[in-house]
Amino acid sequence: MPITVVNWSTAELADAVAAGLRRRAAEDNLEQAVYGFDHLDELGLHPVIHQALEHAGFGVWPEQRYPSDESRPRRSEGKRCDVVLTPQGLPLRDPQTRGTLFDTLEAVDPETAYWLEIKTVAQFETSGPFRRYSSELLSTVAQDVKKLWTDGVIHHAGLLLVLFTADQPTAAHDLLAWHTRCIERGYPVAPPVVRCLPITDRIGNGCCSVAVFGVRGG
Repeated sequence: MPITVVNWSTAELADAVAAGLRRRAAEDNLEQAVYGFDHLDELGLHPVIHQALEHAGFGVWPEQRYPSDESRPRRSEGKRCDVVLTPQGLPLRDPQTRGTLFDTLEAVDPETAYWLEIKTVAQFETSGPFRRYSSELLSTVAQDVKKLWTDGVIHHAGLLLVLFTADQPTAAHDLLAWHTRCIERGYPVAPPVVRCLPITDRIGNGCCSVAVFGVRGG
């Protein structure tokens, strides 16, 4: 029988990622790194986040094709989600092998897995203030919400926003502004679960905020 996930906790996801980033921050400090992990671009930070989620016991399946695009003949075609999570490290069911001899009994169906888009935005880069910080946060990030929202198969979804700012008040203000913008656009985005951790200020960022926004109640 397929595994059915009844409840996914955005708080549990936020705690897992925050714990992993705290470990990474401690490693950077121990190594006396010139730059901390806040200098990494989005793709550079993905492995750190994946490791944090795996450490918490989740199955982590990066770059999975959205269910609505499964009908495309080539696997290389279609939109992809940054990462899909399953409970207890279980495998994710391939819709193309569902019900065949190649199916796996304990695999988790895409409908009951958790689809997570990841975005990182930093107020400061190694070259100085990020000039497109506001537009990147308020416009570009919301595009991933729309991808999750409009897929008719996904039941559990969220956006993980890792935000690097000078301080915690700046992060609180900007996360509220982002959520307000989504609500004004009619996107079904829940208020975020936020975990803030101080990081060593090497390039201007002194705060790392992990915010998980449930999408469609995910």
